[in-house]
Amino acid sequence: MIQSRVHVSDLREHVGRTVTVCGWVNTLRLQRKMQFVIVRDSTGMVQVTHKRDEGPLEAQLEALTPESAVKITGRVVDAEQVKLGGLELVPESVEVLNLAATPLPIDEQTGIEHRLDWRFLDVRRRTATQLMFAVQTTLEQGMREYAYAQGATEMHTPKLMGTASESGAEVFKLGYFGRSAYLAQSPQFYKQMAISAGIEKVFEIGPVFRAEPSFTSRHATEFTGVDVELAWIDGVEDVMAFEEQMLAHAIAKVADSHGEAIREHFGVEITVPTTPFPRITMAEAHEILRKGGWDPEGIKEDLDPEGERSISAHIQEATGHEFVFITHYPVSIRPFYHMRPADDPSVTLSFDLLWKGLEVTTGAQREHRYDVLLKQAAEKGMSPEPLQDYLNAFRYGCPPHGGLGMGLGRVLMVLLGLESIREATFLFRGPNRLTP
Repeated sequence: MIQSRVHVSDLREHVGRTVTVCGWVNTLRLQRKMQFVIVRDSTGMVQVTHKRDEGPLEAQLEALTPESAVKITGRVVDAEQVKLGGLELVPESVEVLNLAATPLPIDEQTGIEHRLDWRFLDVRRRTATQLMFAVQTTLEQGMREYAYAQGATEMHTPKLMGTASESGAEVFKLGYFGRSAYLAQSPQFYKQMAISAGIEKVFEIGPVFRAEPSFTSRHATEFTGVDVELAWIDGVEDVMAFEEQMLAHAIAKVADSHGEAIREHFGVEITVPTTPFPRITMAEAHEILRKGGWDPEGIKEDLDPEGERSISAHIQEATGHEFVFITHYPVSIRPFYHMRPADDPSVTLSFDLLWKGLEVTTGAQREHRYDVLLKQAAEKGMSPEPLQDYLNAFRYGCPPHGGLGMGLGRVLMVLLGLESIREATFLFRGPNRLTP
């Protein structure tokens, strides 16, 4: 009878039976009288135990190399002395599906940059990294669940643009049938067009491209953005409320599905945040930080990474909360399409969300009035001609709206306590990395 494959995690249910296990050779201990092969699949590891008998199985096991793909059929036996689940597999047949070359190009001591060169092997050999992708899937599922429950429509916007988006800086330019095109820095303009098209709540998880020559642990030239845009809002507060509820729902889902495994593999306790998150204005943040000696010259308008970490630490100490919204950013450091309050036109109705000292989101109420948009673009030194397709969306009755853009990799970084966004991505892209 042909044996169907059994996952390692289910072997306990098959004690005394003959089963087939498919996986990779994790380690080999080929002793004088016994051969021990640890086989790993996506659910765990099992010890294959064979007493040398000078038969074909002995020769097959002897020829194995670490990371070879194998299919082993054998009897599941109770073995209390075996640390891996108190079980072992006594082989009856061994099929080598793909013999791995030797030696392997990476090992446990290999640094991150070289591991990224061999990312498929790196991920395969690290249970924690595989768990990270399972967490990412659950996190996205939770975000989508919340967005769908609020009536949001998932959109897929173009990543090729005819004009440089936003300020025109930090975009990738490429040839496009004899003219120039640009990779989208964000779906910002397109999701606003969707609002103008009458789609009241817009949601997208997709690639974002930034031509930033940044070599930090938090920057990538291509990353996955989580974007939301909401119509008919009463103010920017509606956008912040949507985000905090969405994150609380998604993090609760992660805690429920993976909390124990995350504790085991990452040493991190997942805390489901309470809502609402704390909110402070940029002016208040500056005042608190400068009292503590930050920016002694008093010239910084934005928060640098040190400022973000310090204000987060202050808020956590004061409120016990890991999240904080920083609101009312100055006009000078925000794009032309952010709305400005009538009572203080020097600031914008915008926010950043910090989580444990790292900025994970930027959002705002958008300016939806055509004449005001033209005026604000001119103030920023922008000509209306390249923006005409975008501006047209506001000429025929666009409703008040606002939205946010969140970096999925950064959220994973903080959630799992990772040191770099390189670890939170399958195949990282940065200024010096276009491969594999």
